[in-house]
Amino acid sequence: MPEALDQRQLLERAAKTLLDPQGQAIARAVQWWDLPNACGQTNEPWPVAVLGSGPPVLLLHGFDSSHQEFRRLSPLLSAHAQLFIPDLYGFGFCPRPEGGNYSPVGVLRHLEAVLDAVLERSGAKRVGLIGASMGGSAAVELARRRPEQIERLLLLAPAGLTGKPMPVPPLLNQLGARFLALPAIRRGLCRSAFAQPDRDVGPAELEIASIHLRCPNWAPALAAFAGSGGFGGCGLPLPSQPLEVLWGANDRILQGKPKADAAVLLGERITELSDCGHLPHIDLPGTVVRTWHG
Repeated sequence: MPEALDQRQLLERAAKTLLDPQGQAIARAVQWWDLPNACGQTNEPWPVAVLGSGPPVLLLHGFDSSHQEFRRLSPLLSAHAQLFIPDLYGFGFCPRPEGGNYSPVGVLRHLEAVLDAVLERSGAKRVGLIGASMGGSAAVELARRRPEQIERLLLLAPAGLTGKPMPVPPLLNQLGARFLALPAIRRGLCRSAFAQPDRDVGPAELEIASIHLRCPNWAPALAAFAGSGGFGGCGLPLPSQPLEVLWGANDRILQGKPKADAAVLLGERITELSDCGHLPHIDLPGTVVRTWHG
């Protein structure tokens, strides 16, 4: 595993050296916010990419990912909206203090602090919300907690809406984090997320899929989140706000029973996309933008 670096220095370097120019651009858009209510274990600032102007939209990435997940969507969506893209607590380029609550509780506490800051900075009373994969469950939970401040939701292949939390036992969670750091495993996971991996997955995508692993305490935080059980069974009750869902027909991450159960829960809210994998915002960003703008 590569040497750990300070997350801020690592991101500043990424803004200049990433192979993907869209990855560089969204990294340059990251601001470091003071969020006093986000976590009691650190006074360090928190990364939030801010792009565009217009109605505010909060975007939430998936498991073991970062704001980089929205690198292809943000240039299109930011033409008519102001985007706020935080790294979720315990993930991406966030600080990971020892003793942090790396669980859905910690993720949502941080997101509520982010939402308060977004409302204050944008001057808006309500924001739109887009959540991808695990970020879909976080979006649903946040919308239920803040119904007056979340206007509508778009979920992209949401994970964790059905089923139940599945805590990984001690030691196994640590071994799992080490396993996920192996280059061959990262490469396999990255390929499985794309509809056409032979065509679309190259050095630039593999670099982005792994760069945040170099942040301090990446493995302990990931292990702690796995030990918490993560997000599960978050779909009921569905939030009262308008909700749409995009799901790739070629999704190899969420398939079988989890996808079938989610289809029962979400019903006609789902639009299935052909030639699309687990990441509609990567495979078909234009479709996501058109869906959002209606």
